[in-house]
Amino acid sequence: MGERVHAARDECQHVRDGFGRSIEYLRISVTDRCNFRCVYCMPERGLDWIPRDDILTASEIHDVVSQLAPLGLSRIRITGGEPTLRRDVCDVISRINSVDGVTDIALSTNGVRLEAMASELRSAGVARVNISVDSLRPDRIAAIARRDLKLDPVRVIRAAIDAGFAPVKINTVVVRGVNDDEVAAIARLTLDFPVHVRFIELMPVGDMSDSGLDHIVPSEEVLALASDALGTLVADIGPALGNGPARYYRAPGAAGTIGVITPMTHTYCASCNRVRLTANGHLRTCLFGDHEVDLRTPLRVGQPLAPLVAQALEDKPREHSLLQLRTGGLRALSQTGG
Repeated sequence: MGERVHAARDECQHVRDGFGRSIEYLRISVTDRCNFRCVYCMPERGLDWIPRDDILTASEIHDVVSQLAPLGLSRIRITGGEPTLRRDVCDVISRINSVDGVTDIALSTNGVRLEAMASELRSAGVARVNISVDSLRPDRIAAIARRDLKLDPVRVIRAAIDAGFAPVKINTVVVRGVNDDEVAAIARLTLDFPVHVRFIELMPVGDMSDSGLDHIVPSEEVLALASDALGTLVADIGPALGNGPARYYRAPGAAGTIGVITPMTHTYCASCNRVRLTANGHLRTCLFGDHEVDLRTPLRVGQPLAPLVAQALEDKPREHSLLQLRTGGLRALSQTGG
């Protein structure tokens, strides 16, 4: 990638990291709690929750965004854990939406509470949603999530579309021997719904870390399965709005697109444009790195955050170490917002 360059703002007012990457996307974890215990995300038990006093308040999240938006961190994603479990999540979103410079707010959710909250979330400022759909079978959803909450993904997708979220993205983590036989069925959702289904390669964290690379289904295999079921896939630009690293394709006559996200077989670190704010106020510059900076402590004593963020971006690593099965001590994706 060449020589490191100093973190600085470019002509588009986006701050750059030490490798010259433009950073514009801030993922904010508003809680580490979740009503699922997905096998690829977090251990079934034994995970300590963040103490309540350490969780950033709605006002503090607003203050962080107010200081980071002028740096160019203008696109926000609300994550968890499961963000809809936070009682004041709509207040958090509304406050973020009031910040000058924020241009886009998205939400990632497992969908359990989305039907009931869709209208309120939309009114608060959420423009688009990502919904986790790892299976269309109720028994398998319960097995993967290790919780049976009677989730009907198709009904949730319809509710998201009806509420006016656009785009609606579907995230499916493909695990060999668990749900890889449903690739075709999930891909077929794009025939009838204007959604963007993204198949994500398994990232070995938590309970899946011991199995290493055995359960990873490469993106080429996923696309072949989808193509066999839907016909020849043609490259597509995908949704008009988004920050993600997916490559998109469209089946003949489909209303939506199929995408693949490849953290294992084709890393996209060279174009990384994001950082993450954990629920306890730490800025994490790489999902699977061990580098993070405490913003909560200086925030609570009135110290400006911009110099700390600039230094954090200067130290942002070139790439993750997942292929070496190093995850920076991360036991659960829910600890960082995924």
